[in-house]
Amino acid sequence: MGNPKAFLSVPRQEAGYRPVHERIADFSEVEQTLNTSDRKLQASRCMDCGVPFCHWACPLGNRPPEFQDAMYKGKWETAYKILSRTNDFPEFTGRICPALCEKSCVLKLTMDAPVTIREDEAAVVEAAFREGYIRPRRYERNGKKVAVIGSGPAGLAAANQLNRRGYEVTVFEKLEYVGGLLRFGIPNFKLSKSVIDRRIAVMEAEGIVFKVNADIDVSRLPEGFSAYCICTGTPQARDLDIPGRELKGIHFAMEMLAQQNRVLAGQTFAKEERITAKGKHVLVIGGGDTGSDCIGTSNRQQALSVTQIEIMPKPPVGCNPATPWPQWPLVLKTSSSHEEGCERRWCLSSTRFIGKNGCVCGVEVEEVEWIPSPDGGRPVMKPTGKKEILKADLVLLAMGFLKPRHPEFPENVFVAGDAATGASLVVRCIAGGRQAAADIDAYLSAK
Repeated sequence: MGNPKAFLSVPRQEAGYRPVHERIADFSEVEQTLNTSDRKLQASRCMDCGVPFCHWACPLGNRPPEFQDAMYKGKWETAYKILSRTNDFPEFTGRICPALCEKSCVLKLTMDAPVTIREDEAAVVEAAFREGYIRPRRYERNGKKVAVIGSGPAGLAAANQLNRRGYEVTVFEKLEYVGGLLRFGIPNFKLSKSVIDRRIAVMEAEGIVFKVNADIDVSRLPEGFSAYCICTGTPQARDLDIPGRELKGIHFAMEMLAQQNRVLAGQTFAKEERITAKGKHVLVIGGGDTGSDCIGTSNRQQALSVTQIEIMPKPPVGCNPATPWPQWPLVLKTSSSHEEGCERRWCLSSTRFIGKNGCVCGVEVEEVEWIPSPDGGRPVMKPTGKKEILKADLVLLAMGFLKPRHPEFPENVFVAGDAATGASLVVRCIAGGRQAAADIDAYLSAK
């Protein structure tokens, strides 16, 4: 490393977010950036550990010590080449990945100040686009065609890797824009859709064909392809089947998030179709990232109040002995959306929706306890009988997604990403897409 002792003298510095009063007035990305000099200093904090646990923790097997060393020395093109060997889309992961690598950084263990790997990754790829290091390339074709069903992170990664191996790739997307979860599930304030469009333009220039509004039945795949990669994600959200579910004003989280992204893309909706939090008391049921995205979106839509409830107990603050380093720590997470204003509560189970004139106006919840299982398995939920009614004019269900079930596929059909594993992280979907591409290549090469 250029400065092996920098971690002793250079403190961790995050770029941080735009001021709350400013960012809740628009849907632009909330995260700021450091200048080049400060960013190089942050890269210098990497100690080039003998055993790089950051590399171990990354589903893609990224190599932070190598690309950050090049970055610190000002070799931005080299840094990008190192990063792009393992990651097809650093511009996505550099913005929205929870950074498993940082939680496994040795500096996280020793001083709770890991290297800013995620932000450094984003800086590298932005420099690559800015300086023209990323240019469309042409690849020698092998005469075989592969269809990718779904254009989320797994589908895009599979298509990109297959294209580079010489296959003619066609990506089928059932919706009107390419991007899947990236396009419709993640708010613009976390990932600007221009970032997706920029990458898709490169992929198209390299020969990949994208077909939108193409809803493919996976049991009747299009003819003319040597192999298929199913990357359809987890389209079925987990529902809440309790009395009053039929009331108006209760929506799946993705209905709201996808519609808001469409509005920002220029689409219009009739008043009765529009899902908006403006002037309403919003209740988000579910404590994960999707719930957090609902909070940020509701605040930008000028909600009167936002409350988020979770059936599980409140996670520990700071550290959790049950998930020691270098594991991913199960601790209380406060997102940029939480900072913008909401009430958070735990150990609450929803028992019924309350309505007035056919519209939801409240939710009855009951406090629950979690009793440790005698056999050491999953804790047992015990209702306490303590009930209350939470006011809510808009209820957003953000309780996760059901793992899809697939028919029995022929041997030339491969499944990747959330479609294979159930809902997971974007970084894991990219890794799954890359692996599927390698498997398809091995299968067709043996033919």
